[in-house]
Amino acid sequence: MSRKGQHVVPNGDKWSVRRAGASRASGTFETQREAIDRGRSIAQNQGTELYIHGRDGRIRERNSYGDDPFPPKG
Repeated sequence: MSRKGQHVVPNGDKWSVRRAGASRASGTFETQREAIDRGRSIAQNQGTELYIHGRDGRIRERNSYGDDPFPPKG
């Protein structure tokens, strides 16, 4: 988890929200949906990214709540 922001990650049979680089989870939830909702709230408050990982640990979705350039480069 090297990217800045909040990460929704599998934690056994539950889901956790962790800040990038943190050793402890911000919260652990029964469902991925609950973890995503909490992670989104934190990311919006901090103006950072939300990374949603699948059961395999790979990032499957990313949402930005920071200062994105508009129009985007490219």
